[in-house]
This record gives sequence, C-alpha cells and structure tokens, in this order.
Amino acid sequence: MANSTTLSYEKITHRSTGSRRPGPFARAAVLLSALLAIGATEAVAAPPAPASTVARNAVEHALDQVGKPYRYGGDGPGSFDCSGLVKWAYGKAGRSLPRTTYDQYRQGAPVSRANAARGDLVFFYSGPSHVGIHLGDGRMVHAPSSGKKVQVVRLADHYDDHIAGIRRVG
Repeated sequence: MANSTTLSYEKITHRSTGSRRPGPFARAAVLLSALLAIGATEAVAAPPAPASTVARNAVEHALDQVGKPYRYGGDGPGSFDCSGLVKWAYGKAGRSLPRTTYDQYRQGAPVSRANAARGDLVFFYSGPSHVGIHLGDGRMVHAPSSGKKVQVVRLADHYDDHIAGIRRVG
C-alpha cells in the first residue's frame, strides 16, 4: 500500500508549471540539508567562555612583543610576521600551533564575532592571509606588514570589515 501511495504522489504534477513534485528522497535531502545547516550555525556560535590560562598567557607574551619589527617569515623573538607572532606567543604559553595562517585557521573551534574572547585568533582576508590575537574591547595585537611593528589596533579602524573567521585554540 505504501508503494502505491508513493508512486501516485510522484505522478502528481504541479498545476502552474506541469513539473513533478520532488520525490521522497529529494524531500528528505532538503530536510537533512536544512537540519545540518542549523547544526552548523549552532557550532559556530560557541558560548562565551573565560580565556583559558594558555590564552591569557599567549596574550601577555604577544603584548610583550609590541614595538618589535615585522619581518616576513619572522617567528621571533627579534622580529615577527603575523602567524609567527601567534605561533611564538602560544608556544611560550605552552600550546603548539602550526606556522602558517592557513594552517592555524584549521586549529581549535570556530567562534562567532559576538562570542570572541581574549586570546582567540582573528583571521582576515581570503585564504585567510592575516591573523591577530583578540584582546577584547574591539582590539587585537598583530604584526601588520613590512615596514611596521607589532602593534595593538582597534578592529573597527579597518579590520572589522575583513574578518574571515575567529578560532578558539587556547
């Protein structure tokens, strides 16, 4: 009986277009996709949590580097590029991270902007191609680019419009 009901349902056409209604497998796929999307959204919105000891220490190590020169490929302690600063600061705090921004982006758990905490990694541009360490209050510490020094900046000044993602690794 169920088979004849299913077969007759699939043969019903839509009045305005004359096309067939989606079959049960197509409807199930759409429902499953919707449920997965809802679950993925909830995973991104991690609840706010106090910074771990590792994250707090990494922030302090990064802040101690403010004023040191940017150097492409620099991984400290005399000079840094953006991912080198993150790797070095977290390493000093006891958490090993990969060397490149791209590989660092695959670490930890995604966090929404609203739930970003001190010590979270903030990634920018496509790739992503830049990273800083979130300080809270709309600020981050980072090694910006050639000719500049490790500095603390406000995200709202430029970076807020270019965030590619935030990850909690500490």
